[in-house]
Amino acid sequence: MNEKRTENILEVEEVIMAFGGLVALINLDFQVQHHTIKAIIGPNGAGKTTLFNVITGSFSPTEGTVRFNGKSIENLKAHEIAKLGISRTFQTIELFTNMTVLENVMVGCHTRIKSSFIASGLRLPQVKRKEEQMRSKAMDILEFVGIADKYNESADSLPLGERKILEIGRALATEPELVCLDEPASGLNETETQAAADLIRRIKDKGVTVWLVEHDMKVVMDIADDIMVLNYGEKSAEGPPLEIQNNPKVSEAYLGGGEENNA
Repeated sequence: MNEKRTENILEVEEVIMAFGGLVALINLDFQVQHHTIKAIIGPNGAGKTTLFNVITGSFSPTEGTVRFNGKSIENLKAHEIAKLGISRTFQTIELFTNMTVLENVMVGCHTRIKSSFIASGLRLPQVKRKEEQMRSKAMDILEFVGIADKYNESADSLPLGERKILEIGRALATEPELVCLDEPASGLNETETQAAADLIRRIKDKGVTVWLVEHDMKVVMDIADDIMVLNYGEKSAEGPPLEIQNNPKVSEAYLGGGEENNA
């Protein structure tokens, strides 16, 4: 964690992301403040997941600057960005289905609990101790997210809602300062959606900043401190939920009656 903390944990300036002749993100400028929940909404194809990929190192922006705690990260690899304190989940759940629930979370712990290759190969006592530390930490995380009773079950045996919760738990295992959640409530029933929303609030209360893309506008309006609207790769509005909700242009395009208006 940096000794000098900026007001904003994430700062994006004049970011452009182009794929050949297709420009997916156009001159994006925004900030994410520490210990807040910021949501991105917009229609399919607006560039929301592309933006996540730029911030987390899957893509390097064509132009522009991305700063995390004041440090430029736009040219870093994904694993380097993860070590700095940014983690993410995915639209399509990416769990290790051949592992147990506990083992999936332990994988996330590896980024913070290190041992040398030789020591690991020889199974030295310090490696065993670190494995026990990881196991204990992973169980604590499973308790926090609410699925500790499933620790020994195969990840692929869980229902969709619990698989999404597990992926969030694995992201938390990296001890992030900023966690990026890509559609955490997508495909969930009402009960599962409420559980996911409650968990996101508790993550914020734990001191972790949350940045999420989400289609469920009720979830967004209930939990977000700040919302940014993307449309065709450009920011069309930004502000607190009530301001976004009362913006006639945004309301007509994204918050109106039909299914096509979902973000």
